[in-house]
Amino acid sequence: MLANKEIAVIGSGTMGRTIAAGLLRSGKVDASRIRATARTRASADKLAQELGVSCSTDNAAAARAAAVIILCVKPKDVEKVAEGLKSTRALAHGPLVLSISAGVSSGFIESILGDSTPVVRAMPNTPCLIGKGMTVVAKGSHATDEHVAIAREIFSTLGRCIELEEKHMDTVTGLSASGPAFIYIIIEALADGGVMRGLPRHVATELVAQMTLGAAEMVLTTGKHPAALKDDVTTPAGCTIAGILALEDGRVRSVLARAVETAAKVAGELGK
Repeated sequence: MLANKEIAVIGSGTMGRTIAAGLLRSGKVDASRIRATARTRASADKLAQELGVSCSTDNAAAARAAAVIILCVKPKDVEKVAEGLKSTRALAHGPLVLSISAGVSSGFIESILGDSTPVVRAMPNTPCLIGKGMTVVAKGSHATDEHVAIAREIFSTLGRCIELEEKHMDTVTGLSASGPAFIYIIIEALADGGVMRGLPRHVATELVAQMTLGAAEMVLTTGKHPAALKDDVTTPAGCTIAGILALEDGRVRSVLARAVETAAKVAGELGK
């Protein structure tokens, strides 16, 4: 579906570079078909050297020949960038516009771009850097199932990708995009427990990280409810149930759930 399509990556921060690199790594898009932009000439030159793609500071020039335009700019910059593309008629050929900006609705972008421009909103996360990401896409009012399929193919080069209704996107941001930071805190805390019991820090961290990876794969591969998998580990009068009760004493469930709730609420304000 991406064959022979020109793709413009507007904004070459961490996620912009990650998306471009993922497309190249997948082999689905040739470097000659990716045009990226950066805020400064130095950043543009650096990206061009790193990935072997064309990179400039001119958003309109990058967008004019593109079938797909991926907006990878900060929420506060979306309006300015979208207005710039509109005013220069860089979207007159009717490309698909993907936006990864947290808290910025497809309706807001559509109100700027107009002309029935198809917009698909996406929320990837930082594990996309290593091809283990999770991305959720949601189509705007002018986007079709084919547009969503194109978006899913792009983000599937970075890991898993699913479609949801846009009303869920702020929660997705709080859970999936902010979630890695929450997991890093959990990994660090569990490693602290190992260090307290005498393990070297690097050993404790490796044990916890691999355990976390394996536990996540168990959820995804078996399809079993996490509670059922927990019960498989929890033998009567054993050490695991003792540890679980210690976690429950600290209200770990409600604290983690509240973290997602709080992050989602803040995500909803980022684009305002």
